[in-house]
Amino acid sequence: MAKLLYIETSPRQARSHSTAVAETFLAAYQAAHPDDEVDRLDLWAENLPRFDGEMLNAKYSIMHGEQPSASERTAWAEVERIFARFNAADKYLFSVPMWNLGLPYVLKHYIDIITQPGLAWRFDPASSSYEGLVQGKVAVVFASGGMYHPGSGAEALDMQKPSFYNWLGFIGLTDVTTITVAGTLFGPEATAQARRDGEAQATQLGAGF
Repeated sequence: MAKLLYIETSPRQARSHSTAVAETFLAAYQAAHPDDEVDRLDLWAENLPRFDGEMLNAKYSIMHGEQPSASERTAWAEVERIFARFNAADKYLFSVPMWNLGLPYVLKHYIDIITQPGLAWRFDPASSSYEGLVQGKVAVVFASGGMYHPGSGAEALDMQKPSFYNWLGFIGLTDVTTITVAGTLFGPEATAQARRDGEAQATQLGAGF
C-alpha cells in the first residue's frame, strides 16, 4: 500500500481550475488504487509557523555544524513535524495556480519551511554539490490565465513552472508528470476546453500513477 500526499494551494475551492483537475486525478487514482492512503493537505487551512527567530537560528546552527540551543531545538521540532508529514509520502500531487506569474505565497511559505538541511537536502563538501534527500513520484497540475508554452512569445514571463520544477529537483523529486490548464482568461469556451483537456489527462494519469 502506497501513500499519496495531495497538496492543494488555491483558496478558491471548486472554482479553482487546478483544484478541479486535481480532484479528477484523485478520483481516478482512488478507483485504481483503493488500498492506497490519500493524505490531503490544504495549505490555506494550515496554521503554518513563521520561519524566523529561533527557527531560523536553528537552521544556521545546523548548516554550520553547531549544536542548536534548547530554544532552537524546540523551534526546530515544529519544522521536523511538518517535514515528516511531507516526507512520509510515496507519491505527491500538487495543484498549483499561477499568481502574478509565479507561485501562490502560501506554497512558497510551505516550501521555505520544509526545504531544510539534513531533511530535504544536504551539502557534500567533497564534491561541493547539493543532494536532494526526498524521493517519490510527482504529479503537478498547473493552471494559468495566460499561455506561456514554448513558442508563445511569453515564455520569459512564466515564473511559476520553472521555479517549481527547480525546487522539486533540488530536493530530489525528479520523476515528475505535468498537466497544464492554460488560457483560462480567453473566454468561457477556451476555459471550458482547457478544463476538459486537463480532466481527460488527469483521468488517464491518475489511473496509472
